Amino acid sequence: MSHSCFIYDERLDIHIPLLDRPFEDYHLDERLAMIEKWEDTRGRIPTKVKMLEREIEGKLQEMNEESDFELSCELNGEIAELASRINDLHIWYRTNQDEHSLSVKRHL
Repeated sequence: MSHSCFIYDERLDIHIPLLDRPFEDYHLDERLAMIEKWEDTRGRIPTKVKMLEREIEGKLQEMNEESDFELSCELNGEIAELASRINDLHIWYRTNQDEHSLSVKRHL
């Protein structure tokens, strides 16, 4: 079964759902395959968040030691982007946390 309802998000480094019709309109076997794929992806999100947090810590250390204002601003921007990615990963992680089906309609 193809998982064409998932697209790769390079910024987040995960495949995210992109449904072309309501979830309920897919056949049961398609829905089960989507749920399985999503749960696999979702299970890797905490590890990705931890890696980004470590990256932020490293950049904060660099920024604390940087005396050049422009470079400090650049590092601050990089930190903000990493924090934004963490926030988006948290949103995707919670998308299916309390439900039994892949309910991404709210997020789309």
